Amino acid sequence: MDLRKLKTLIDLVQNSGISELEISEGEEKIRIAKHFAAAPATTTVNMPVATTAAPLAVAPAPTFAAEALPVQLEGHVMKAPMVGTFYRSSSPDASPFVEVGQTVKEGDTLCVIEAMKLMNEIEADISGVIKAIQVENGQAVEYGQPMFVIG
Repeated sequence: MDLRKLKTLIDLVQNSGISELEISEGEEKIRIAKHFAAAPATTTVNMPVATTAAPLAVAPAPTFAAEALPVQLEGHVMKAPMVGTFYRSSSPDASPFVEVGQTVKEGDTLCVIEAMKLMNEIEADISGVIKAIQVENGQAVEYGQPMFVIG
């Protein structure tokens, strides 16, 4: 199945009210399912403060990891275009493609995502300065997961 078609199907499931999609094309069969985690109940937290303050309400955690940014920074969020393993360099002994604070141009290689034994170079889609790298080297990434913040 074409990677673009697969990406379109994933987007369809993620952005619609359906929770599961199964498609067969000849010998190929694909099933995409969206699972929802149970949201915790809203709780109230009392924190000791020097001045008088109202208790803080803690909102439920988001159910999708791709929606939760570890760091809230201003700028363009570069998201993973596929599922795979994130690598900051081309080999274990090579230096990383980019570091925080480094200026990049559109088309510069930012990282590599290994998917099905293929190494896919991921390029910057805009020019700017790397403000944050939100994935650890060797960590698995999901489609649409934030990887870099470029400002």
